[in-house]
Amino acid sequence: MPYIGIDLKDSITVGKLFSIHYFEYMSDFKFPGESHDFWEFICVDKGDVAVTGGDRKIILNRGEVAFHQPGEFHDVQATGKSAPNLVVISFQCDSPAMDFFRGKVLQIDETERNLLADIVIEARHCFDCRLDDPYLQNMPQKEAEQFGAQQLIRLYLEHFLIHLLRRCSQPIPLVKSAIRPQPQKATKKKSDIELFNRVVDYLEAHLGGHVTIEQVCRENLIGRSQLQKIFREQSGLGIIEYFSLMKVNAAKQLIRTNKMNFTQISEQLGYTSIHYFSRQFKKVTGMTPSEYASSIKAMADGDFKP
Repeated sequence: MPYIGIDLKDSITVGKLFSIHYFEYMSDFKFPGESHDFWEFICVDKGDVAVTGGDRKIILNRGEVAFHQPGEFHDVQATGKSAPNLVVISFQCDSPAMDFFRGKVLQIDETERNLLADIVIEARHCFDCRLDDPYLQNMPQKEAEQFGAQQLIRLYLEHFLIHLLRRCSQPIPLVKSAIRPQPQKATKKKSDIELFNRVVDYLEAHLGGHVTIEQVCRENLIGRSQLQKIFREQSGLGIIEYFSLMKVNAAKQLIRTNKMNFTQISEQLGYTSIHYFSRQFKKVTGMTPSEYASSIKAMADGDFKP
């Protein structure tokens, strides 16, 4: 009997891509608003923002995504409480299934968060521009882009939309009888991830001070070699390197909030001096705190030139 091929059907097909942006806003940022004949969604990665979409006015919190349908006027502004990080993607899609997203505000899960990260990563491979300029309307393509980057963007975006629609419209109930013991290797991997997350939570709670590996081990009931091994596997960094990176990331957000000077930020995060803080900040970011503040401010005011 001969094989019979199956023409696979598309449920959601993305056509043109108009923009992919990852913004680090100042806490007083305001985008005046626009409307266009294609879809756009905004997802909050950190902090919160006030969003207008048509007649809707909402506060969008971390992990939430709001959709703007074609022709809908929309704007966004920081609430003043935090310096938010946002992912904004606009695209053309005529699939009837997109009706589901009209007027929707949804909470993304870990799979969808990872897909958005993959989209941003691939965008860096194929577009010759910075992705953190909120006023950029055209995305020039690189002459020598990484193979398959544009196709992966489309696939990841379609996957994101399909996954989000299926999860939010048809939640799958947990069938207890279908649960089986995990293989030992998978169980250990899950255990390592849980331990890693627990230690990261501990480090976050101690951002304003100084911690040692011995202290972390003692208070989290874990051996030194196991701790270092897990952090290398999960982050590619040693635990002290990871803690330093967390401090710098917190400093970046405090700078963008624009409510504390560098000395106050240094003291808030437990650095021994403003000079040590500046050295550590430049070591991680390649910029001094003042250089970082001015470049972000220029971008937020629309004066940034890529």
